[in-house]
Amino acid sequence: MIVEVINTGSELLLGNTLNTHLTFLGQELFPLGLRIARQVTVPDGEAIREALANSLTHAGVILVTGGLGPTTDDLTREITAGLLGLPLVEDAAVWQAIQARFARRGLDISPRNRRQAQVPKGAAVLANPNGTAPGLYLRHAASAQGVTRHLFLLPGPPRELQPMFRELVVPILTELAPGGPAFQSRRWLVVGMGESNVEAVVGEELLAIPGLELGYCARPGAVEVRCIGSPEALAAAEAIIAAKLPTQVAGEGGASLEELVVHRLAALGKTLATAESCTGGYLAHKITSVPGASAVFLEGFVTYADEAKARALGVPADLIRQHGAVSEPVARAMAEGAMREANAAFGLATTGIAGPGGGTPEKPVGTVFIALAVRDGETRVAKHSYPTDRATFMELTVQTALDMLRVELRTAT
Repeated sequence: MIVEVINTGSELLLGNTLNTHLTFLGQELFPLGLRIARQVTVPDGEAIREALANSLTHAGVILVTGGLGPTTDDLTREITAGLLGLPLVEDAAVWQAIQARFARRGLDISPRNRRQAQVPKGAAVLANPNGTAPGLYLRHAASAQGVTRHLFLLPGPPRELQPMFRELVVPILTELAPGGPAFQSRRWLVVGMGESNVEAVVGEELLAIPGLELGYCARPGAVEVRCIGSPEALAAAEAIIAAKLPTQVAGEGGASLEELVVHRLAALGKTLATAESCTGGYLAHKITSVPGASAVFLEGFVTYADEAKARALGVPADLIRQHGAVSEPVARAMAEGAMREANAAFGLATTGIAGPGGGTPEKPVGTVFIALAVRDGETRVAKHSYPTDRATFMELTVQTALDMLRVELRTAT
């Protein structure tokens, strides 16, 4: 069954509002055995007419978001009714619900809100306890093609759309696509390799698996390998990936590096402290964005100035003068200082040249040293080069630092 999504809203096309609907709908539909074949975004007003008329010629399920409000640019109801040849009639229950919502909030109701109680004749109303615009479900018998189109008109705000979709739309779609998904999806996060390198290692063998759909998604410092297929095909894919990329696969299922690291630290009962110069606290931010990080993350030091490195971490001033702040000895001292000062099991440090200025022939822009100190163990330091913009430099540095810790935690006890 072909599923298409039409998102309405000029704010989406102007870039003022992030369109999160496609991500949400795609994730909700896949377990039902349905996948979005096409998505179109149109501005407010008349533009929806052409998009909807096109979808009605071939799509079995059409999900329209937005355009159900009370203002003059909200025309989804009217245009849909016109295309289907249906009159609009006022639904008394919907109008009562709208009035009750305004009364509960002590707000004056506008006469224009009455438009939201207009329903194409024969449509099923999808109640919206989180807003004034109800959703609508219409079954349209396309006589020329001999098939039925299933059309869902949904409110634009995610806080209204998402609960309505889960509670009212999913049960309808489940009836339309009984039996669940014919295929399953799995994702593996591969770190420290480029997209083309990953494909060179596993691509040919994965593509040889009958019925397997393969895709790659590049991220800073990582590549996500996505496979869709039968359980047997996915088991074969997992065996190939595990054999070909034994240390590069950080995890699967969409978990981020910071999530994997925090969860592993928690499982081991270990703690972490960070010392950052060139990443300015971004490493600590990544870690603390994970729920439960407070159980494992003790302290983060942002020591941008040389004096701060000496004062907060005990890095000898002579060491900085001799080797420079961006150097292997200073990175080592920073990691060990963070571990010591916080009394943590691990200390993770970054020092580098983010640019665009500050580089030298010996240490060009993009140079970074990452150090990992281990209590009662050896401190390791790695030098990398990421000559790019500041934001990407920070992202790559943090990803590499997290992966250094991930690799250490694989064998930690």
